[in-house]
Amino acid sequence: MGEKIFIIGLDCAPPELVFDQFDLPNLQGLMDGAHGELTSTIPPITCPAWMSMVTGKNPGKLGFYGFRNRKNFSYTDMWIANSTAVKTDTLWDTLSREQKRVSVIGVPQTYPPKPVNGIMVTSFLTPDIEHQYTYPDSLKAEIKSLVGEYILDVEEFRTEDKPYLLSQIYEMTEKRCKVVKHFLREKWDFFMWVEMGPDRIHHGLWKYFDPTHRKYVESEFASAIPDYYTYLDDRIGEMLSSLDEDTIVMVVSDHGAKRMEGCININDWLVQEGYLHLKEHPPQITKLKEVQIDWKKTAVWAWGGYYSRIFFNIQGREPEGILTRDEYLDVREEIKKKLESMTDDRGNALGTKVFRPEDVYSGPYVREAPDLIVYFGDLYWRGTESIGHESLYSFETEIGPDDCVHAQEGIFIMNDPQERVTGKQHGLNILDCAPTVLDLLGMPLDQDMDGRSIISR
Repeated sequence: MGEKIFIIGLDCAPPELVFDQFDLPNLQGLMDGAHGELTSTIPPITCPAWMSMVTGKNPGKLGFYGFRNRKNFSYTDMWIANSTAVKTDTLWDTLSREQKRVSVIGVPQTYPPKPVNGIMVTSFLTPDIEHQYTYPDSLKAEIKSLVGEYILDVEEFRTEDKPYLLSQIYEMTEKRCKVVKHFLREKWDFFMWVEMGPDRIHHGLWKYFDPTHRKYVESEFASAIPDYYTYLDDRIGEMLSSLDEDTIVMVVSDHGAKRMEGCININDWLVQEGYLHLKEHPPQITKLKEVQIDWKKTAVWAWGGYYSRIFFNIQGREPEGILTRDEYLDVREEIKKKLESMTDDRGNALGTKVFRPEDVYSGPYVREAPDLIVYFGDLYWRGTESIGHESLYSFETEIGPDDCVHAQEGIFIMNDPQERVTGKQHGLNILDCAPTVLDLLGMPLDQDMDGRSIISR
């Protein structure tokens, strides 16, 4: 019998909770093999992190730097990175070609589903279950007969209705686990499942869990996050009990989680510093795309999110570019230094990290990367792109209640019956996962992969 690999993906699962703080007998039992922190992509966002994990390639080779991406250096046009944006082989592409049987459930950026040698159920980026979210098509009816209406994602995780949010998360996870257990009974060589529940419960309920949170509230929801992990660990235990004893099990996350301190209103700062010029200042907080920007005078603007993307208005690249190449390089260094020296609302150093794309990416799509990638307060603060705030700092997001941000380190656990790697691992990178899987299955590695197999290092 050939090697079989079962990968459990827990979106947003942080090492400090899974490895140390919570009592999770099934997950921690797997740690008797190998485990360690898994450094995510820059940025540590669901997209591109999961695709970097399953291709072994950095975003500069994938061509996307978040869910939304600039289109042809336009000021306003953008595109959403779904499966059609993935131009390189994923693990399931490679394994399908080699006649390995694959099962892929809930992995981000798999919608619309592509043909595989096996089955695929797409992820939360699917518009709804009325769209085709399975391969083959017939799988949709099979899932409906199994769990009724399948839930791709919670309806709205940025809500103040916490009981409703919790009920949605549990229902979603329960149905997905039921589907996973069902297909585990079928023939497969490679099985990968990603659960979004940890991400949704962190963003929705972290302030009740973390006493260091700026908005910490003592409430009945204090145990919501640990209770959910206990529940999830039980479900994982049920899956593990159904596996052959020679199956390799990996548990991974795309990034970690930590409290959100607040938001930096980056475009208001750029206006204040004279880099971004408006035709008229909005009388109230206004979305960036609705603000009248004077592009003929604007040198720099930004997008917000868990990290901020800074764009420069360059001659010959943007429609109304004003900066020469030399001016761009000078202004970029000037802004980088200013952002790195920024303080928080209490006057303390933020510790902001600013990355140049050429320093952190390689590949044919580096030119399409943001001109600067900004981690405000080392990701404790998110960036806000709307304009019209009274202060540089705000404490409500543009998109509704949100308690946590992403951390650079996720989790890696591998339990290999042959014990090719054991003990605490250091220096693991998300790019190492794909070559490790191929190595374990005795498959040749794509020489264009950026990661390296952890069993061969």
